[in-house]
Amino acid sequence: MTLHITTDVNVSEDRLLAMGREVLAEEANAVHAVASRLDARFVDAVRLIQGCTGRVVVTGIGKSGHIARKIASTLASTGTPAFFVHAAEASHGDLGMIRQEDVVIALSYSGESPEIVAIVPLLRRQGAKLVAITGKLESSLGREADVSLDAAVQREAGALGLAPTSSTTAALALGDALAVALLEARGFGPEDFARTHPGGALGRRLLVRVAEIMHQGEDLPAVHVKASVAEALLEMSRKRLGMTTVLNDDGTLAGIYTDGDLRRTLAKGIDVREALVVDVMSRNPHTIRADRLAAEAVQYMESFRINGLIALNANGCVVGAFNTHDLFRAGVL
Repeated sequence: MTLHITTDVNVSEDRLLAMGREVLAEEANAVHAVASRLDARFVDAVRLIQGCTGRVVVTGIGKSGHIARKIASTLASTGTPAFFVHAAEASHGDLGMIRQEDVVIALSYSGESPEIVAIVPLLRRQGAKLVAITGKLESSLGREADVSLDAAVQREAGALGLAPTSSTTAALALGDALAVALLEARGFGPEDFARTHPGGALGRRLLVRVAEIMHQGEDLPAVHVKASVAEALLEMSRKRLGMTTVLNDDGTLAGIYTDGDLRRTLAKGIDVREALVVDVMSRNPHTIRADRLAAEAVQYMESFRINGLIALNANGCVVGAFNTHDLFRAGVL
């Protein structure tokens, strides 16, 4: 039989856009439906994996195998030791990679994939725990699993509704939900994430600390608490940060004087040559420890809508200052 493929079907741009939107909407609805059915079994799965003393093994075949591989990668990158085993290869030696202390996450929408069903009794014999992600909870896989997660969808996306689309998207989203919930349960923080992502822009963003980007020493804009506004303006001009710190005798922070403070000073008709900076500075400015990650500083600055921060050491003394330009130069923003 000869397969004829038509290549000259005239489909309008509007129709192509409409088809794309329909598929995205249908898959989004499928994920929403899975989320609405999430129940105590999800918590049981998280606790089972969290208590695993071995590794998490994710398995599947076909399109589910591709999704399983991605879930394993996501788990590993977020603090849950995990790897992928192809279901077909498991029956030909790779099952030896799975130990009693491991937890296996098996993906099969039908729950009857022969390659998956074939290894379930062997996993049971080894004593490994089993989490199923399936669209059929009453399937062979669903019944045999320690925890079965419902990934059922009403239909696959597209006019034919045949190719795995909505079902694989739902399974992928459910795997992401497990990974993020485990991340939360383990208290996996930015520094932990940085250790698993040392390369590229993401690694720089997560590994750079405030102390590495701040202006310090002779480059730190600073005046004494008894300085005049004129002296503060001269310091701001020299250091070009649009601000200067105002320090007490012991090096602790008394306040900050910024370009905005200068505008307010002039608006009040105050003579900058005679006024003391302590009388017009901003008190209790935002600060951050110098040993914190620069990524944390970004979040802090965004939440308070500010473009600069003062860095302190463990004793509360001022050791640096930086702004958004410094974050850009460091590749953090």
